[in-house]
Amino acid sequence: MTTAYDAIILGSGQAAGPLATALAGSGRRTALVERVHVGGTCINEGCTPTKTMVASARVAHLARRGADYGVRTGPIDIDMAVVRRRKRDIVDSFRSGSERAITAGGVDLVRGNACFSGPQRVVVEHAGERRELSAPTIVINTGARPARPSVPGLDGVATLDSTSIMELDTVPQHLVVLGGGYVGMEFAQMFRRFGSAVTVVQRGPRLLAREDADVADAVAALLREDGIEILLDTEATHVNGAPGGGVSLGVSGAGGEREIAGSHLLVAVGRTPNTEDLGLEAAGVRTEGGFVVVDDRLRTNVAGIYAVGDVKPGPAFTHISYADFRMLRNNLIEGGEASIEGRLVPYCVFIDPQLAGVGLHEEEARAQGRKVRVARMGMNSVARALETAEPRGFMKAVVDGESDRILGFCVLGIEGGEMMSAMEMAIMGGLPYTALRDAILAHPTLMEAFNNLFSRDFVTA
Repeated sequence: MTTAYDAIILGSGQAAGPLATALAGSGRRTALVERVHVGGTCINEGCTPTKTMVASARVAHLARRGADYGVRTGPIDIDMAVVRRRKRDIVDSFRSGSERAITAGGVDLVRGNACFSGPQRVVVEHAGERRELSAPTIVINTGARPARPSVPGLDGVATLDSTSIMELDTVPQHLVVLGGGYVGMEFAQMFRRFGSAVTVVQRGPRLLAREDADVADAVAALLREDGIEILLDTEATHVNGAPGGGVSLGVSGAGGEREIAGSHLLVAVGRTPNTEDLGLEAAGVRTEGGFVVVDDRLRTNVAGIYAVGDVKPGPAFTHISYADFRMLRNNLIEGGEASIEGRLVPYCVFIDPQLAGVGLHEEEARAQGRKVRVARMGMNSVARALETAEPRGFMKAVVDGESDRILGFCVLGIEGGEMMSAMEMAIMGGLPYTALRDAILAHPTLMEAFNNLFSRDFVTA
């Protein structure tokens, strides 16, 4: 027997829940299929738990810095079991709230593993039972998981990934992080603040390969200042178990070959889309590198099948997944013709101070042959940063050399995400840099720094 729906959504990431309830609210019979837990990566293994633990690590950091503020503190002790419990409690709260919203919205929440049996049909298996569902509209929102590199010996030792590391109940003595991307940097600093010795191994010439060189270099300098060892241009050659537990990571780099003995190894080399068990070949859906290929309206090559969130190519951010939902709501329910083409993509990395950006990077703008001007200012010139004893980092803006419009902004600084969001609105409004230079901005706030940022000399292409 086949149960017929108007729409089926596979996976319950940040696009799926609101899209399912919107479709159900429009009168469409809708099913949402989830095999593990509602909420996707963000609530369960990504944003919510990691930022909860980042907050705990920052408290430890500030407690150690108490003397900088004239506050005497005693020895700092980290209770990872309590850190973990706090993280779990918040995740459980968010997850249950998402599940209640879905079921209250009139959506059929179907548990199990889904696999296409045709362009408009999926089979769901759960607890030994098998159901077939059909619908003219199917949306894939199955997300991604931590990638596993091919390093000799890696499969023979115990390792951590971005999910399992948050389940530790003790502080690692020496955490070795394989990978120099956003995820690796958040955990490297977090566990350094919890008290671990930390070594980062990055095969490329700099951390955070998508950033401008000056930004990546500043992040590396900041983390080294925090006591983290960073090895660049360094390749992992093999992994062995260490006597008495732990791991020994063999590396090769500019300094030759060496063995790094660690108590724990975190593998943070990217993410892999969850598509291999979906039976996409039965539906004829095209993929590249495992990612579902879509057009500017999130349509696959098969009519009626869409993909949203991390399972498709492009930025893997929660806010992008949610933007995908809004676009499909517009097109599928409201009769619109929205497109993802040219949309502005903000991001924030929750190292401390935060790294955030929006729009064009400087290197990207110059590679496009644009005539640009670049404004740059250290956070040590920002009154609010000095008052709070958080002067590390800098900000810079890329400005069109002809129209004076702001093309992009990046900040490594205290509350960088909030500063970036304010600049994003200026970019969305098409403001020239002079509007922020001449604006009356409240003192003493971080955004007040925009006055001075744009009052300084520009570097011209």
